[in-house]
Amino acid sequence: MSVLCGANAFAADTTKQQQDEGWTVTVAPYLWASGIKGESGLFGFPPQDVDVSFGDVLNHLKFGFMGLTEARNGPFTISTDIVYAKLDANIGTPRGILASNIDATVSTFMGTALGGYSVYYQDGTNFDLVAGARLWSVDNRFDFHGGALDGRSASDGDTWVDPVIGAKIKANVGNGIYLAGWGLVGGFGAGSKSMWDVMGGAGYQFNDKMSMFVGYRAVHDNYSHDGFVNKLTQQGPILGFTYQFSAAQ
Repeated sequence: MSVLCGANAFAADTTKQQQDEGWTVTVAPYLWASGIKGESGLFGFPPQDVDVSFGDVLNHLKFGFMGLTEARNGPFTISTDIVYAKLDANIGTPRGILASNIDATVSTFMGTALGGYSVYYQDGTNFDLVAGARLWSVDNRFDFHGGALDGRSASDGDTWVDPVIGAKIKANVGNGIYLAGWGLVGGFGAGSKSMWDVMGGAGYQFNDKMSMFVGYRAVHDNYSHDGFVNKLTQQGPILGFTYQFSAAQ
């Protein structure tokens, strides 16, 4: 993966020289102002609704870290993507018997490792097929207010791994501007029941080492195990920067 496919902006042509050019590495910190919506449950209790809108995200985001790396040698790529987010939300309950409202803290780690191959790699445009795995670690904490559980708290979480496959695309449109996006699917019942991750946007390349990217990303996961439920969609705008360098020969 690249800043949000921004690392792919440095592909050129399919000549033998380019195939043998050696490894280049791109590092790409980025900001993802994601909202979160769906259902989260613990200890076998009925799942509770979680809904933090994009407009409220700055009020709910407590901490976040996002960063990508990609190593490319011609059409071959090895990449990682790490996202850690900690968000707060207040959940209203429909009847208020157990609690009138619940403060929820959702901490999510998402680490992805992918290998890829460019089936099209020419004139600054490439189409990559990718496969790998995504590690999830989720911790949910609920503080109950009102009702029978007033003043109590509970927490639950899980860690699991999803197989992932997908594609990434980047296309130069001229004057340093490029379009980029990806689509990933995974889980297939091995970890999550289903998982998808889509991104799209546009970037500007300042020079052969640095670029920036703006876009929109949405990630959905549907996982449940032993009373723990994580059926959430995180989505929002992204802003990223890339720096590329050549690995030592």
